[in-house]
Amino acid sequence: MPTFHQPLARKTFPPSHETRADLLVLIPAFNESACIANVLRELQAVMPGCAVVVVDDCSEDDTAELAAREGASVLRLPHHLGLGGAVQAGYKLAYELGYQVVIRIDGDGQHDPRDIPVIYQTLRESGVEMVIGSRFLPGSSGYKTTFLRGLVIRFFRLILRPILGQTVRDPTSGFVGVNRAALGVFSRIFPLEYPEIEALVVLQRCVFRFREVPCTMRPRAAGVSTITLWKSAYYVVHVLLGVFVNILKYDLRRLGGK
Repeated sequence: MPTFHQPLARKTFPPSHETRADLLVLIPAFNESACIANVLRELQAVMPGCAVVVVDDCSEDDTAELAAREGASVLRLPHHLGLGGAVQAGYKLAYELGYQVVIRIDGDGQHDPRDIPVIYQTLRESGVEMVIGSRFLPGSSGYKTTFLRGLVIRFFRLILRPILGQTVRDPTSGFVGVNRAALGVFSRIFPLEYPEIEALVVLQRCVFRFREVPCTMRPRAAGVSTITLWKSAYYVVHVLLGVFVNILKYDLRRLGGK
């Protein structure tokens, strides 16, 4: 069973207009001991007192201990589930705890916590169910991706445009905020591997809406990318299959309900 640790004496910070009682920041993490403490310190500086859960995906290092030391609550998974499984575990916990908004950031330091208030306000004021922090909108940091990753992103923009009925500039972004309605869906149904693109299809089939806002994307604070030509090809095929399976599943369900 997963274990959930909340520090007995959670760190306290000065009051801030950015603190929101209905907001949980979710950080899935696997072997992020080199980055997680600094990510949490940056987050606490921007969003003092905000609830934070680090989902430790059975790390082999001291990610969980460092996160707890920085004042975060830690959900420790007993087995390595991968990114999608870790995110869904966090969504399930947030839903059960009654949070209205969950914003996910990565544990490697690439997402700038200073963009969280914009995602939060857009989610609360626009009426959409999901807000995506995009690297490729005017006003973003102008992040330069690799040629290979850029090809994959452009490919999925084209594939998703007719499915979603609108263009998504950054379909692979992991900097995502969801409201209570989307949280309820994702706590039950969430892609387990390479989840970002399939999650958009699930959202669309539920007749939910999304919006993108510009955000800052930084180089990873530690480690190197493991993306290779073979992994990129596997990623494309795997995600395409997941997209079409989700389309068929939801469309067949609708037909069956008529």
